[in-house]
Order: sequence, then C-alpha cells, then structure tokens
Amino acid sequence: MADSDVKLSESPIEPVNVIYQTAEDGLGDTIKPRLLAAGADCSRVLVIDDREQPLTMLDIRLEEAIVQTKARLVVLDPIQGFLGAEVDMHRANEIRPLMKRVAVLAEKYHCAIILVGHMNKNSNGKSSYRGLGSIDFQAAARSVLIVGRIKDEPEIRVVCHVKSSLAPEGKSIAFRLDKKTGFEWIGEYDISADDLLSGDSRGQKSRKAKEFLLEILANGGMAQKKIEEEAEKRGIRKKTLRNAKLELEIDSVKRGNQWFWMLSE
Repeated sequence: MADSDVKLSESPIEPVNVIYQTAEDGLGDTIKPRLLAAGADCSRVLVIDDREQPLTMLDIRLEEAIVQTKARLVVLDPIQGFLGAEVDMHRANEIRPLMKRVAVLAEKYHCAIILVGHMNKNSNGKSSYRGLGSIDFQAAARSVLIVGRIKDEPEIRVVCHVKSSLAPEGKSIAFRLDKKTGFEWIGEYDISADDLLSGDSRGQKSRKAKEFLLEILANGGMAQKKIEEEAEKRGIRKKTLRNAKLELEIDSVKRGNQWFWMLSE
C-alpha cells in the first residue's frame, strides 16, 4: 500500500439487503439523498411500514421482515424510537428483555443489528456513561462505536471503538464531510473516545502539526524520516503528523529507497 493511500478494506464487499428504520428524519427526504450521494443501491435498502402502528424491538414484524428480505443488516435509529411507549429507557430491568430479543434475532438469522443512540450533555463523564438511558444498552452490545466532531475542525468526524467483545478494539478512524466533495475517509486519528467527547486539545495538536508541516516544507520537499525526527523533537506524535499530512493533502513521492513529502502545487 502506498504511503499516501487510505484503505479500510483490501477486497470488495458483497452487497447485502439492509433494513433501515428511522424515527427521526424521513427516509425519503434525508436518508435516501445521502445514500444516493454515496453511490448506494437503494433497491437493497428496505423499510418496514410503521405509519399506523409504531415498530418496537419486540415487534414480530421485525423478525418477519428479516426473514422475507434476507436482510444482513438492520439499523434502528435512534434506540429510544423503538422501545415502546411503556418502556423506561433508564430502567435496566425494562431494557434487558429488549436487548435480549435483538441479540436472539441477530444470532438466529446471522444479521448484524445496529442501534443508533445519542449522547447526554455531561461533557465531563466517561464515554461508557455518555449514552442516553440505561448502561445496559452498551453492556448488551458486542461492539460499541462513538462518533464525534473534532473541536475547531467542523468538517472532521472521528469514529472511536470503545467496546469490543469479540476482537481487539480498532483504532480511531476519521472522515471528512465536505460541502463540495461529500464523504471522504481520512484514516487513523490520534485521539481517545474520552478526549473526543470532552473536546480536549486535539484541535490544538492538529493545528500545531499543520503549522509545522507548512513551515518545514515551505522551501521544497523533505525526506519523511527527517520530518518525523524533527516532529518528534517538537513533541508531535506520528499519528498526529500523518493526520495533518492527509488533511493538508501533502504529496508523497518515492525517490530511490526513501519517501519524500512535499506541498501540493
């Protein structure tokens, strides 16, 4: 893989059927335009009609839809929209049966189920306690991801892995939402979930790294190794440096056995 490439998968992913239920924005005027912009095959994105009777996690229609469509992914967005009117999302004894039902469906039909939740406003709390409602939502899940904004960098979002019961936790990965180019993966990002949610000094670290690169490359290209050595002297970590490189769209050119970085023309 070339130094400047960002890849999340080495092989193409087989298309699957998806059930996407949202209780907030309409699929037609919000979700579908975004799917189309990302090049999705919307014929594979299916919806359970819940206009007359609200859908819940215990609803038999959820299992029937998975069977009929052979869906391999189900998204319920947000969690609280599919609990049912009588369920208190803050009571563990009421949440556990719902999560158990979802787990049974996932295992029975080999279907991944994504529950989208929102964060509370306690910016000083640990990431595991920032979700709205009972901690049992996270306790029952096999994998928990948190998506947050980078302070002072409004186009950047970061996905942090905060729980993984089946494999080691993955590294934090960033993406950009650009008004002109849309969605774009950036790559690994040097930040923890707690720092992301607390709005810690990540923005300052990134700004420092960008200023360093613009300064050191102002008069032309330089060997990557020398740049990293100088960055280390200034207290800039490699991950932060590489993130800054990607954001500045700095070019990588191989000369002999060395990589050189240079500002784009």
